[in-house]
Amino acid sequence: MQLTLLRFAAIVGIGGSLLAVAVPAFVRALNASKTTEALDGLHTLSVGAVSKADLHEQAESFPPSVELTPAEVPRGVKVLDPPGTWDHLTWRALDFRMDHEHAFSFRFESSVDKVTGTARFAARAHGDLDGDGSWSTFEVRGERQPGSAARVMSGLLVSRELE
Repeated sequence: MQLTLLRFAAIVGIGGSLLAVAVPAFVRALNASKTTEALDGLHTLSVGAVSKADLHEQAESFPPSVELTPAEVPRGVKVLDPPGTWDHLTWRALDFRMDHEHAFSFRFESSVDKVTGTARFAARAHGDLDGDGSWSTFEVRGERQPGSAARVMSGLLVSRELE
């Protein structure tokens, strides 16, 4: 059986069509896998913050702010932190630590509006996924108004999801 020009063109056309569908799906899946660490970390932080706040009745119910940890955002590679990196009181209160290699640094900020008494928090994940010095940032926010339960605000703020 000889491969005629028409059969060859059909094979190339079908193969090209399959690639046109498969390659973008693969790229989307690959990119999503890079951001999963940040989203999982923010979920853990927000659940920890709301749980901690619901244990206390006072307005200042979220743990205090903590600086970016680790202080230097990993640049295009996953890192394993030295012992003690996640020992800050806030990380302990939120039951949060990265015991495995990771590509993101995390920050937790909390404040209380002195006028309304509303306590708020913002949890952020910063990553330099391709090592170019440009950060991908993901942020989740929450609040607790006096007399109500703490809650995570709807929506996720994203800046340069994949740089």
